Amino acid sequence: MTHGGAQPRILTRGTQAERSAVQRRTLVVVVFSQILGGAGLAAGVTVGALLAEEMLGSASLAGLPIALFTLGSALAAFSVGRVSQRWGRRVGLGLGFTAGGLGAIGVVAAAIADHVPLLFLALFVYGAGTATNLQARYAGTDLAPESRRATAISIAMVSTTLGAVAGPNLVQPLGYLAAGLGIPPLAGPFLLAAAAYLAAGAILFVFLRPDPFLLARELAEIEAAEASSITGAACGAAAASAAEPASTGEAQPTSGAEPSASAPPAARPGTGAYIGATVMVLTQVAMVAIMTMTPIHMLAHGHSLGSVGLVIGLHVGAMWLPSLVTGVLVDRWGRIPMSVTAAVILLGAGLVGAVAPGDSLGLLILALILLGVGWNVGLIAGTALVVDATVPENRARTQGGVDVLIALAGAGGGAMSGMVVSATSFEHLSLGGGLLALLLIPVLFWARRSPARSAEPAQ
Repeated sequence: MTHGGAQPRILTRGTQAERSAVQRRTLVVVVFSQILGGAGLAAGVTVGALLAEEMLGSASLAGLPIALFTLGSALAAFSVGRVSQRWGRRVGLGLGFTAGGLGAIGVVAAAIADHVPLLFLALFVYGAGTATNLQARYAGTDLAPESRRATAISIAMVSTTLGAVAGPNLVQPLGYLAAGLGIPPLAGPFLLAAAAYLAAGAILFVFLRPDPFLLARELAEIEAAEASSITGAACGAAAASAAEPASTGEAQPTSGAEPSASAPPAARPGTGAYIGATVMVLTQVAMVAIMTMTPIHMLAHGHSLGSVGLVIGLHVGAMWLPSLVTGVLVDRWGRIPMSVTAAVILLGAGLVGAVAPGDSLGLLILALILLGVGWNVGLIAGTALVVDATVPENRARTQGGVDVLIALAGAGGGAMSGMVVSATSFEHLSLGGGLLALLLIPVLFWARRSPARSAEPAQ
């Protein structure tokens, strides 16, 4: 033993300094990849429904593209989580962005060929970029201290803003570019998505070294080994003391099982992971349902494609730009209070969207900004709950599973949104989305009744 003092440490100051240095480098790499990922994400969100309506000739199935690439993102979220658990964030996130880029190329090819089945398949694959863009937020938390996890999440998310806001506002220029190349104008933004996703994947493959998740797992194993050695030394001393009466000839009781031979139980997520997942799922359904049909609603009331791009661009900006403030507030005020805040904001968004006249650009902008902010607050608070309730042994796998639920919720919201609007109206859809957010209240009330279990990491 080279450790001295009453509390020997394997994790030296040098190791902790290395951890901080890798965390800073990780955030820089994630920031650059997320700027590109945001551009790829926003392209499909802005024109996916419009491209489908043009190729299908009907608005009733205009929500299908969102459903398809969110279903694709569900499969990708599961895969990226599993790959990251085994091989680290660099490989998992890099492969996810690459798949998204290939899917965007497929969308362009489908539009050129006017091939609807290929469009559906390509949108499904394109969803991998969406899932990876979300999963990248977890990379910022792997080495962050618990008191700074939400802030780390927010840094990863806010960097998406530049690309996410620029993407929708490039719809018209990219449409002109596509038309000049003989490509349908609505497929133009997917050219940007392909380049952006492939570049994001390349940045992660090359620069995310050392891998933050693998390093966090290694440090956790060191801490566990240190704790085990200290416990073993204490047990050995106690056993030696207990063995002293053996010299008198007295028989000593023995245990029927040897603790060292039994494998430790597999770590399971704490209650907070389930609460966080519920918060994110409900906010995702409300956001996707309203956002999906907003472009269709606007065009039906005489708004230009440029106005659609402006509204969606501001909405996507509101989804990501508040992140730095949101993360600090989640760390300072707590995960549960900020989840309640998300529900209130989403309700406000639904009410504004329901009462706004179809030709009122200002009120539609307000509704979509509130929708984005509410989603942002719910996502960061829910993500922090999940991270707090997991350990490296189960973290990436659990995060992938949670994002599967988020993607499926988005798929359901996207698929149902067109049907709801066709059967009723956009106003009813907006009101329903806002009221759906109120379902967070009983979930959070349950969390309040079991605060210890919801905040404990799995052991």
